[in-house]
Amino acid sequence: MVGIADLPLHYGHVPDYLLRIMKDMCDSIVHTMIYEFGEDKLLERLSNPLWFQALNNAIGMDWDSSGSTTVLLALLKQILNKKSDIFVLGGKGKHSLGVQEESGSIPASFDIDPKDVKDNSVLSAKVDTVLLQDGYNLYIHYMLVSKSGKWLVVQQGMNPNTRFARRYHLSEVDNFECEPNSSISGVIGRAVNIIQKDSSDVRKLFLELINSDRNTLLRDYSKAMNNLKGNTTLELTESNASIYGFDRVKKLNYYKPVNIHLLKRNLEKIKADSLSSISDTLLNGMTASTARAIFLISDLIYNEPPSFQDPVNYPYDPFKYSFLIGGKDGIPYPINSKMAYSVIDTMKGIVMKTKLGEKSKNRAIFRLESLTKH
Repeated sequence: MVGIADLPLHYGHVPDYLLRIMKDMCDSIVHTMIYEFGEDKLLERLSNPLWFQALNNAIGMDWDSSGSTTVLLALLKQILNKKSDIFVLGGKGKHSLGVQEESGSIPASFDIDPKDVKDNSVLSAKVDTVLLQDGYNLYIHYMLVSKSGKWLVVQQGMNPNTRFARRYHLSEVDNFECEPNSSISGVIGRAVNIIQKDSSDVRKLFLELINSDRNTLLRDYSKAMNNLKGNTTLELTESNASIYGFDRVKKLNYYKPVNIHLLKRNLEKIKADSLSSISDTLLNGMTASTARAIFLISDLIYNEPPSFQDPVNYPYDPFKYSFLIGGKDGIPYPINSKMAYSVIDTMKGIVMKTKLGEKSKNRAIFRLESLTKH
């Protein structure tokens, strides 16, 4: 399961004593998961925005804080990269670009091509900023890969106007162009996107426009902008464009003018002999502003508007998981350190018993093999 989650922006930091508790809790839970179900199952659970939030709450983070993403992913990187068959790349701010460089540090025993890691990272980020433009600017980007080659991207964007952060989960995506976020939890807002399942005609036209003559594309954009400003020409009227059904209040925020010189420069960067897919355009440098220009052309010149539906379809309240040990800000009650360490000791005991059981099992197998050789 993959998806999106909206969280209020919270500021401040986690006290050192509480961070140690959170790290021990997280270590105990994820390694119990790994020993019981394996690395791939852990990735599957983390790809679920509901389970991800529940884990945040279980280790003591605020039940509704945007900072929960930062803290949990940073802890997972510290914990998993030391002693597991899961490797975590990326980070927050400038470190969110670290996937490209860190991909070379993935252990050689992992069944995954570093180039695929880089491409999937770029496509995941581009999908939720270019093909889906919902007002959130990405500032967190992590990628988790397992030894078997499975992968998960968890990234978060910030909307300073609404003071919310939104988290996106993408896991083992086969098609980045059509609904890569299939399970979504959050607050419905305004968006423009071409990843809706029923937007296949828009996606087809989008690719055709990118592969068309660059000067024609620039002229079409100028026509569309004139039309948007009210300078309707006879040529545009005859094109049967959708200007007469254009909801200025709803859509204008996503159709801010694009600098024509920057648009030309980006089109020159993207342009190849032939781009076979929208994913190719993303990997070749497609930007949000250039995509927005093409959305406008598609809508006002060729009568193929993108979807204006914000892809949120899974409301969820993870508050109940905060009752395990409490929350950082005292909701529903202050952190209960005694309870936290009791849970940690119990979870560590489970892992230790599992390890001992495996050792006993391995020794028995070794003895049996030795006997059958004689």
